[in-house]
Amino acid sequence: MSLTKARLPALLKISSEKNTISCLKKDNKRLNQKLLQLQALLEEKDAQLGLSNRSMGAANSSFQSSGIDGENLRPSSSSEDICAPATSYLGRIPQSEECAAAEPTKFASARVESSSRQDSYSASSLHASSGGVDDTAQKLYGSHFDENGREMLREEEFPEVSVEFQETFLGHTSPITRCRFSASGNNIASASVDGTVRIWTYDSSIPASRNATIYCGAEIMSLDWECKSDRLLLIGTADGGIKAWNVDAKRVVCDLNTTDAFPRYFLESHVYRFINLFILHLFFLLFLLPSCSVLDLKCSPVEPIFVSAASSRRLGSNSIDSLGYASLTVWNMKTWKAMTVLPLGEDPPAITSLCFNHNGKILAASATDGMIHMFDMSAGLQITGWPAHDSAISSLLFGPDETSIFSLGSDGKIFEWSLQNQGRVLWSKTSSWFSEPQTSKYCRHEMALDASGRQLLATSGSVRAPIYQVQGHSNGFKTLPHSAAITTVDWHPSLPIFLTGSADNSVRVTSIL
Repeated sequence: MSLTKARLPALLKISSEKNTISCLKKDNKRLNQKLLQLQALLEEKDAQLGLSNRSMGAANSSFQSSGIDGENLRPSSSSEDICAPATSYLGRIPQSEECAAAEPTKFASARVESSSRQDSYSASSLHASSGGVDDTAQKLYGSHFDENGREMLREEEFPEVSVEFQETFLGHTSPITRCRFSASGNNIASASVDGTVRIWTYDSSIPASRNATIYCGAEIMSLDWECKSDRLLLIGTADGGIKAWNVDAKRVVCDLNTTDAFPRYFLESHVYRFINLFILHLFFLLFLLPSCSVLDLKCSPVEPIFVSAASSRRLGSNSIDSLGYASLTVWNMKTWKAMTVLPLGEDPPAITSLCFNHNGKILAASATDGMIHMFDMSAGLQITGWPAHDSAISSLLFGPDETSIFSLGSDGKIFEWSLQNQGRVLWSKTSSWFSEPQTSKYCRHEMALDASGRQLLATSGSVRAPIYQVQGHSNGFKTLPHSAAITTVDWHPSLPIFLTGSADNSVRVTSIL
């Protein structure tokens, strides 16, 4: 008797196919990376071969001009292969002790003792023959080389950063969306998906009188402290609201709505343009009508003003692709009224990140179309701009000397752009850690520079975040792990201490050696 094979349920089949597609995408990304490495290696070999041929031609010309017959020259029976110089990399690998829980419901603290060890990596010999290229490619699978042929570690192989101490804040009950040090670094504000903001301090020597929990009623999209003091905290929400929290009075001193500041074309383009569809398909139009999100807030370092970047978005979606028209509004922090709307052109794409220079005269803004815009705040006009990424830009930062600006794309590419020679890239990094799709519903990826401007910390789809050495010769480090993706980061304004917020609902304060 023949047995009939049981049919696989449709839902299980869809899940299986989804897993298969995911695996294929990962394999494709890995193979593309290997192909790029092999292409770079082949180009290097071609360059070396061309240089060798030119040197041989120059030698023959010299011999002939000296009256020496080139035919009498014979190669020796054995020749030495030209080898790339060996290089060493000094990595700091910490040895962690067990974490002691001080307050299980709020904090978990640990002091980590670190030791250093030196690991040496030597570049393999590079042969000029075609067979040698294939052999070398197999030996170098997964490796990276800089322009001088020196081996570089993959980001997954970065050593752990050496940690002096680490504090874990466990007060949130939802994934973290933003966390920020105050101007002095004494206080921390952290926000989560559930619409709460918590103000707290990691240092037991600092009074906890400002600690508070703020209930905003909507997902928190942006946070920024007043630059001159720790007195005011600005909170931007997914429903277009801006709240100003006074940490001394422990109350909201102002509650603004950015929807009123949108240009008139915003309503025209989304209501009148689809009026016929509204009559015919009311249900579908409800999903097309936009809500408003405050994607970023930045306080001027000098004047009592701040700028809000608000954008329309489709209901029920927080992805960058769903963002629509933008509004860039300047607000007075004394009257709490809108002063002006910075010009962005007709139907501008969403502005995702803002940053002021040191005197507040220049504002930089990044957009979902990959553009960087620069505004003169005294004139209220855009002075320049250039296309920086092929994808949306998630985060923007001025360099420490303000002769450059850093941009992070949603595709994981980081560029440092020269402001003296516009369009010139001074430094760049590419990491697949940024492109993890599961973190897109919790955050827009961001980066942070330390006080010296030499270390750049970025969010990650992994449980660890990379710390790059800007313009340095070392490869960088990785943070101690959370238990889920790292969704937000920040550096202390003056100390080697950084913040990491995670989708596991925790925020960590880490001091490094």
